[in-house]
Amino acid sequence: MASPSPPMPLVLSSAATTTATTGASFGLFYRKKKDPSSTIHRLNNLVVCSGSNGSGEESNNSLWPGKFIDRREALIGLGGLYGSASSAFGVDPFALAAPVTTPDPSNCGSSTDLADGVKDLDCCPPSTNNVKPFLKPRVRKAAQSLDKEYIEKYKEAVALMKALPDDDPRSFKQQAGVHCAYCTGGYDQLGLPVELQVHFSWLFFPFHRFYLYFHERILGSLIKDPDFALPFWNYDAPQGMEIPKIFTDKSSSLYDAFRDGRHQPPTLVELDYNDVEPTISREKIIQSNLSVMYRQVVSGARTPLLFFGQPYRSGSNPSPGMGTVENIPHNSIHLWTGDPNQSNRIDMGTFFSAARDPIFYAHHANVDRFWSIWKSLGEKRQDIKDKDFLNASFVFYDENGEAVRVYVKDCLDTRALGYVYDDTVPIPWLKTPPTPRVSRTPNKTKKKPTTKPGKLPSSVDKIVSFEVKRPKKSRSTKEKDDEEEILVIDGIEFNRNEAIKFDVFINDEDNREIRADNSEFAGSFVNVPHMKGSSMNIKTCLSLGITELLESLDADNDDSIIVTLVPRFGDGSATVKDIRIEYDA
Repeated sequence: MASPSPPMPLVLSSAATTTATTGASFGLFYRKKKDPSSTIHRLNNLVVCSGSNGSGEESNNSLWPGKFIDRREALIGLGGLYGSASSAFGVDPFALAAPVTTPDPSNCGSSTDLADGVKDLDCCPPSTNNVKPFLKPRVRKAAQSLDKEYIEKYKEAVALMKALPDDDPRSFKQQAGVHCAYCTGGYDQLGLPVELQVHFSWLFFPFHRFYLYFHERILGSLIKDPDFALPFWNYDAPQGMEIPKIFTDKSSSLYDAFRDGRHQPPTLVELDYNDVEPTISREKIIQSNLSVMYRQVVSGARTPLLFFGQPYRSGSNPSPGMGTVENIPHNSIHLWTGDPNQSNRIDMGTFFSAARDPIFYAHHANVDRFWSIWKSLGEKRQDIKDKDFLNASFVFYDENGEAVRVYVKDCLDTRALGYVYDDTVPIPWLKTPPTPRVSRTPNKTKKKPTTKPGKLPSSVDKIVSFEVKRPKKSRSTKEKDDEEEILVIDGIEFNRNEAIKFDVFINDEDNREIRADNSEFAGSFVNVPHMKGSSMNIKTCLSLGITELLESLDADNDDSIIVTLVPRFGDGSATVKDIRIEYDA
């Protein structure tokens, strides 16, 4: 039958479940806003098969008086929200699935006509146009873009934290101590005589995310601002590749005297830091930094374990292997910022003291931001689902000074923790891949090393090359998508309390200098000293994703690759036990 046009505007007011002769169905109703005399109308019953009330006639249900209207007209009247779903009508009532429209609390109508014999029944709360979001995420912004008001609040918050008694778990000293305890053997694994370590494994990202979360909450509570958010040091983009000015004011609570004097503004950060001052131009440093970021987050981190690091389970080796970002830029920024000329190394360049510098937290906010960016780059870039990862736990102190046990599974979504990152900040490195230093012609074959190949195990106290066999070659695009080719440098043994770096080149055919923005540069191994003055050897591994690198070098069809290790700094005592190719699905 023809249906009357529904009065406008419409408001979705209620939904009821009724029973017709053919089974359960839905009822949708509408009425005029602010008109207590308006008639409640019923939209067509939606039944799984026929879409009718079972008889093909309009309903006379006395509880809901009124006439049927054509469901399509009603949906168009509701703004056309379901126009595109018309093909689903009569198939599945849930094919109309969409969230219930948010009510307008400034426009609520009388409910008198909903109850027989009851007059002046008004259920409406006070009218208001001021509706706040239930959760307003704190927005972490780039340090170089902060306004004066924010900077003053940040300085005040850190000053108040530093003024707390040293034995207060919220104090700046105790906050720094948390990081020290978790990374220098302060704790053992629960119930085991095995050191707990939050670096060199898949625990790196979740530990530091929670660490910053509680630090941020404490700062906000001290200045009575629940919306306060830490800034991030945006050293991955040209406009942030200097120490932010807010950390350079000597009269500020954000200043730390134990930073490398050579690296104050306008000196640019070097993500490929080799403990020597650069001889290349600022433009080339920027290009190098962008290519490093592309390799560490995009091309070299195509699987979760490459990005997060190796599995770390109860009772196992406390340093199984770093993920790409933990290695660089995380470690390189620590070493670049800290002062290597100190006798005691109480600075960013040593893990036990790194969190005593306020810039530590801005550095780690950017590292945490890379986790969010990485997950946005494709459906395969997802958080680890292993239960031993998700159920790992830490203990922190909150803004009330109370100990809280937290689990990794509860920190995977920053919005659930109440914060997000400013997404208007440019990310130029997403489109800045490294390029080969010398293009390889189709008929050119890979040369053997010009020097005598090294033998494994080997010290990394001089440049040494190895020929590494590839188990698979000439792989299809699908095979590459299904399995990442990984260069594994295993059994790396060194003194964990020494700063160490060596670079890894692939098919550097004529032993000329390779820079970080060249495809031949596969990555680096970087160690930040845990503490100064003691010696403790550890073993770990380095995993480098090389699928895209080999494509860039036209080496897909090669039976083997030449891997060259180039020491950059350290005492020369690092050794490598094995180098091989593996595949990660």
